[in-house]
Amino acid sequence: MSSSTSRTIRANIYFAEKDRALREDVHRLGELVGELVREQGGEALFDLVETARKLAIAHREGDDAAYGELKQLLAALAPSTARDFIRAFSTYFQMVNMAEKVHRIRRRRAYLRDANAPQPFGFVDILQRLKAQGVDGDEIERALDGIHIQPVFMAHPTEVTRRTLLRKEHKIARHLVEMMDPYLTPHELEATLGQIRQEMTTGWQTVEGLDEGISLRDEAEHVLFFLTDVLYRMVPPLYESLESALKSTFPEHAGLRVPIIVQFGTWVGGDMDGNPHVTPKSIRQTLARQRSLALDLYYRECVELAAHLSQSVSRVGVSEEILHRTREYAGHFPEAAASLPVRHRQMPYRAYLRLVAARIKATYDDHAFPYESPSELEADLELIADSLRANKGRHAGLFAVRRLLRRVRTFGFYIATVDIRQNALVHRRVIGEALQEGGWLEADDEQRARRLEQALERRESPVGALSSDARRTLAVFQTIAHCRRKYGRESIGPYIVSMARGPDDVLSVLLLAKWGHLGPKGEAVPLDIAPLFETGEDVERAPKIMERLLEDKLYREHLRARGDRQIVMLGYSDSYRDGGIAAARWSLQKAQQELVEVMARHGVALTVFHGRGGTVARSGGAQHDAVLAAPRGAIAGRLRMTEQGENINTKYGLRGIALRTLEQTVSAVLLVTVRPPAAHPAEQRWQSIMEEIAVASRSAYQGLLSDPDDFIEYFRAATPIDVIERIGSRSERAEHVSDSLTEPRAAPWVFAWTQSRCLLPSWYGVATGLKAAIDAHGEDVLVEMFEQWHFFRVLLSDVSSALAKADLDIAARYSRLAGERHDKFFPEIRREFRGCVDLILRLTRQNELLEASRTLRRAIRLRSPYVDPMSYLQVDLLERWRSSGRPDGTVLQALTASINGIAHAMQGTG
Repeated sequence: MSSSTSRTIRANIYFAEKDRALREDVHRLGELVGELVREQGGEALFDLVETARKLAIAHREGDDAAYGELKQLLAALAPSTARDFIRAFSTYFQMVNMAEKVHRIRRRRAYLRDANAPQPFGFVDILQRLKAQGVDGDEIERALDGIHIQPVFMAHPTEVTRRTLLRKEHKIARHLVEMMDPYLTPHELEATLGQIRQEMTTGWQTVEGLDEGISLRDEAEHVLFFLTDVLYRMVPPLYESLESALKSTFPEHAGLRVPIIVQFGTWVGGDMDGNPHVTPKSIRQTLARQRSLALDLYYRECVELAAHLSQSVSRVGVSEEILHRTREYAGHFPEAAASLPVRHRQMPYRAYLRLVAARIKATYDDHAFPYESPSELEADLELIADSLRANKGRHAGLFAVRRLLRRVRTFGFYIATVDIRQNALVHRRVIGEALQEGGWLEADDEQRARRLEQALERRESPVGALSSDARRTLAVFQTIAHCRRKYGRESIGPYIVSMARGPDDVLSVLLLAKWGHLGPKGEAVPLDIAPLFETGEDVERAPKIMERLLEDKLYREHLRARGDRQIVMLGYSDSYRDGGIAAARWSLQKAQQELVEVMARHGVALTVFHGRGGTVARSGGAQHDAVLAAPRGAIAGRLRMTEQGENINTKYGLRGIALRTLEQTVSAVLLVTVRPPAAHPAEQRWQSIMEEIAVASRSAYQGLLSDPDDFIEYFRAATPIDVIERIGSRSERAEHVSDSLTEPRAAPWVFAWTQSRCLLPSWYGVATGLKAAIDAHGEDVLVEMFEQWHFFRVLLSDVSSALAKADLDIAARYSRLAGERHDKFFPEIRREFRGCVDLILRLTRQNELLEASRTLRRAIRLRSPYVDPMSYLQVDLLERWRSSGRPDGTVLQALTASINGIAHAMQGTG
């Protein structure tokens, strides 16, 4: 909510008629949570929660005395009671989040039932828009052939919800969907509520977190749940929905089969930057685990398909290829063939699929005659599809076979491509040692680039014995080679060079890969190398660095061998922290445009890999809006973007939600690929004004941090960053960004400000930038920019969202923990906040924040009175913990619970 003017009157929480079912679900689930707390925690805990809730509401409605009572109540809580108190509120937020997800599914179904009103950014909506612009089916088909979208999943920064609890959430969601049935009898409705109550109760009785800390395996299992339990099931319906929309919009293309346009990647298990737990061994283990899950899924589906395809040879024909392949496989797997009942031998599809399943099992067990690649399994399944098409089987199993084929083509034998990431500084150290180049780290990037070109040209080898660190680095490339052979060429994604600052950082990887024997000697290195430009300065230099790299003869040869394609990753987190949101957004926008121009000059296809975070302060937000706001040519059918661990459940937690998430993304990519937005006549002027906004905004943001050591001390006292640093599997200190050992990484930087309800990185400096532009050009031109320039509209909309979620009154409670520094910094923070709210309202022509976004405004208002008690309690626990020397123990456990509870409430971390 917004500063001291954010009194929330409960009666103002608006539910439209179309959202009545959501209101009923929230009310019903809220009652169940209350009953759960009373039953499991006792009357005392229930009364405590209710009293705190009512006092928080009273305080928001203007009763200032209520805060004093609430503070006194919370200060008296023992740590164990505090944990249960937090668990109660956290459970409520989980249920509200679930109800909202299910309502999104409900709304999508309503749109699909109404042929006259397609859902915005659904497939039907986008195809009809394109058709109205004169696009025909042939153009759509050509565009689809060139589209490739790859969400890349990352670990959650502070928690890994156990599979047990995630599955309970899924069961609750399924029961809520069942309750949509208008023909349920009162008894059936009561029984369904009983099942929801059962899942909630067993969830309450299950330990939420892992007291022993989060391991790499824990992180991997968390991400794999969404890949195997949600996305594996969801992928075929995504394509079926698109093909149905194509059929209805372009009936002349009714038989079009959409190629694979969406696949998935992961950083978990391959991200070595700052994580000592990621090693060559862990990379192999990660892909081995993913392979086993993929093969198990295919095995189970083949067995199910065999049970379904019961056709008898006496009733219908079957292709000779099926019969021949069955005889061949019976020779390879005699035990499986012998185990078939006699009657099944007259059912050719069933017998064949049982033997295909036997070959999958042989692959899983590394036994004789395995599938060497997914394409071999795909070919076996295509035989069934061809036979069914030729023998009256279009409605007798072809649909299920096509679904399995799409899964194999999407997930291969690896589920998700594993990206490898390492810091450029690590490579520089190894190269300097291996070439015995004194002063290598001190040399400039051009000097290093020339020496690397020389080493590559001469095919130089390392000089002398290497240190263990250098050997470990080369072992990574040997592991990449091994994984490509065993799990498929697509199992390993690009090699990402973080903190890339010059062409030498890419050439270094090329030389290390050759030393690590990645690929046959004398041949091109079979690896995509993606520089990651992170800081504000590096993002601005990225186009020049890539220009220099593409002029390099050896690297250009490498790219030709890779199909003249280059991935460039842009980091949103560090650039946002360096200069603030407005300056960072504009810098990233310009860099993309210049990169498009650079690649076009050299005839190279660009894929921008967007390193977005989960919040506005790291360019989170609606993916389709980000696509539409991108410069012309920056997408061109290819999109790669990180999906932060804390947002995966929100965007991919349920099949219906995952389907909608990807539908919006695919639709947006298709739209800008087929019909890129035309340049507006005033665009050049707008860009010039945006440059002025960025400069003034950056100046204000950096002015707040003008004494970085002092401000970092303030930050460390005014947020729970010291608790966040105790959670997670990796170091949260950004030693590669700064010489300061106290400076955190960008993700926990944002996370900590979100926890304190300040959300400072998401809006600070914007007011100063907007005011400078208004003073120079007048208000009307900025209103015009908001109404007619998608980039500017998305920027202001995202800032509006952050301002609405922030609460400067509560942020002040945290800030006072900083003592004298509170008086130094907070008044300026509050002034900029109030200025930002005022200017956003003026430019967007609104009377209150999110006036035009009723759904989001309602979601914030629903949560605020419930998250307030957790915030107040967290401040109290921080005081207790810090005053006692920050020990491990019950207070820290309660603080950790509060971190996760507030994250559930705010629906965002870093």
